[in-house]
Amino acid sequence: MRVQPRANTRVFLFMQHVQQLVLDIGNSVAKVGIFNQHELIKEQTFVHEGNLISFLQSIQFTHAIYSTVRANPEAWMEALQGKGNVFQLTSTLPVPIQNNYATPHTLGMDRLAAVCGAKQMFPADACLVIDAGTCITYDFVSADGIYFGGGISPGILMRLKAMHQFTAKLPVVEFNPNAELVGESTITCMQSGVAYGTLTEIEGIIERYREKFGKMKVILCGGDTQFFEKQLKGAIFAVQNMVLRGLNSILQHNVGQF
Repeated sequence: MRVQPRANTRVFLFMQHVQQLVLDIGNSVAKVGIFNQHELIKEQTFVHEGNLISFLQSIQFTHAIYSTVRANPEAWMEALQGKGNVFQLTSTLPVPIQNNYATPHTLGMDRLAAVCGAKQMFPADACLVIDAGTCITYDFVSADGIYFGGGISPGILMRLKAMHQFTAKLPVVEFNPNAELVGESTITCMQSGVAYGTLTEIEGIIERYREKFGKMKVILCGGDTQFFEKQLKGAIFAVQNMVLRGLNSILQHNVGQF
């Protein structure tokens, strides 16, 4: 099941004032969401920092939160100043779940945001959040809102690149989501191994979590969501914007239900 935001024809640049502004700043792209309470009104991805700065300069907001993997201050941060109440998601910012991760200062903030988003969507259920991106991360939060951690493994493109980089003769290969199970050449064998190996890994880990913890919601997000959503068996919720939703739930936790 795919969970999508309500269709909305409004464009960011026409929004002069917004209630909740959420930013997920990655290494290569920035994802921005505008919320009204729990409702995601609009989302957009910015590849060029100049476009992000122009957008931030064009609006006012009541509350904002951002998460960034970048170590140094960026120009886009200056565009947030003096406009509203701004939070940065760090390991010390209060969150609406109990974080039992042993080394919270090393935890990726996108992982923390994703499990917070899952608990907002399914407050009475245990949740396993699978983020299929550069790496595949598995994060488990119990029905009573305790986050324990999970697992990290290589993503699809990382597996393909690793086979080339760590061998003498295996070529650079593009991912084929329609790969046949039985490859008939080196290239198609690599494509088969990555596609079905990764798929089988995810199916097996879901089954192990269910054996250990019982009934739970399984939520899939990340850049490779579309491939796994079509292939995985059982009830899976595909929520591409889970990190944005989680950041918004953390923002609401810190400023109240405004």
